[in-house]
Amino acid sequence: MEAYTQELIQSFVAIAILIVIRLIITFLIKRFSQRKNKVAKRGRLVLKYMDFFLLIIAAFVFIFIWSIDINDLGWIASSIFAVVGIGFFAQWSVLSNLTSGVIIFFTLPYKIGDTIKIHDKDFPILAKIEDIKAFHIRLGTDDGGIHTYPNSLILQKGVTLVKEGVQTQISERATSKG
Repeated sequence: MEAYTQELIQSFVAIAILIVIRLIITFLIKRFSQRKNKVAKRGRLVLKYMDFFLLIIAAFVFIFIWSIDINDLGWIASSIFAVVGIGFFAQWSVLSNLTSGVIIFFTLPYKIGDTIKIHDKDFPILAKIEDIKAFHIRLGTDDGGIHTYPNSLILQKGVTLVKEGVQTQISERATSKG
């Protein structure tokens, strides 16, 4: 036990620092969410992302503290990264939507309950935001329709926040039979 005293002390210090960092990040995200009138559920989602990021940092810190042989770890890590890399390449839109979800949390001026108009020439939508998830936004139309719209497209398309009392029209493409 005495042989590992320094590593144990460093590990406890690292855990304490990571806990303090997590508490600070949690406080800042919750304060940002309250100031910007964002939904608490979305704040918790961003906190999950931050927890995952801190977990990865903790793994690297403990590998450094305990002097784990990088050659042995290298084979395992390279295999895992190869599989994950192929999965992300095959599902690039999933990663894109996840990243867009975080960007939307911090920058998008819309919140649940707002009515928005999405300017898409093929499929324009005028709907109320019912929920904002990690990968998509759920929209409800006046006729009872439910649309799921990918987060990455919300950032790519023109979107207008529709205020009550303001007239807005969606021009639908006229189809002519000839």
